[in-house]
Amino acid sequence: MHEPYLKAMAALLRRSQPRHDLYTVFGHCMEAMALAIANSVDLRQREPREARYLDIVGHYRPDVLDLFPQVLAELVQALEAGPGDVLGALFHDLELHNKARGQFFTPYTLSRFMAKVTIGNPESVRSIIGDHGFVTAMEPACGAGSMVIALAEAMRDLGINYQRHLHVTAIDIDPRAIHMAYIQLSLLHVPAHLMVGNSLSGETAEHWYTPAHILGGWNARLACRRRHEPTGETHVHPVEAPPAPVPMRHTVPPFCEPRASTPAMPQQLTLF
Repeated sequence: MHEPYLKAMAALLRRSQPRHDLYTVFGHCMEAMALAIANSVDLRQREPREARYLDIVGHYRPDVLDLFPQVLAELVQALEAGPGDVLGALFHDLELHNKARGQFFTPYTLSRFMAKVTIGNPESVRSIIGDHGFVTAMEPACGAGSMVIALAEAMRDLGINYQRHLHVTAIDIDPRAIHMAYIQLSLLHVPAHLMVGNSLSGETAEHWYTPAHILGGWNARLACRRRHEPTGETHVHPVEAPPAPVPMRHTVPPFCEPRASTPAMPQQLTLF
């Protein structure tokens, strides 16, 4: 399904050789695409990110820069053909995992199996959504987003609109992985907050909010859930983060009305 697009993306990036190192070009391409998406909605972080974007493009001549939007176009078509970890597969097809100290991303077929196991009984997920409006998921080592994409696909297969009823918090220690995951989750319109950081120590360096998070009013939705969450029911440790950007249109979501009797908050889904 994705093979023709993967071949096209790999061929495009290889055209930067031998003048440029492929590993570096791939990283800059991913970061530039992530910055372009983020800067269209995340106004609070736009100025420093725009400066970083200009720094990246200053490294290359126009013929190489023209490859970046072409790679993005192929990725969009690949994800329109069907969900999957396209960028993770591209990373391996280009054999960049060898240069990245043996960094391997989870195969998507395995991610799909694990997502189904994580969901377990579909009725329990539907029950959480019925009580609270959405479910949350934590991915402590997200890579290029394979597990999150698989979870979204599994929910879609159950007839659940993940774009409205799923919110993801994802962390990875590798900025390149976060850029890859951010691009794919943004294109699939998954509401998510991604962080460059260490899940074990709790340290974070960068915060990326997908367009679905910002435009979907998820600041208000998550705040509303926390206000009505019974003390001690959640086992998720809070992560320090700067204030998330607000939607460009200041609307109050209608789903923040507390219910007369709110059942105990279940623990969020945890992806591994």
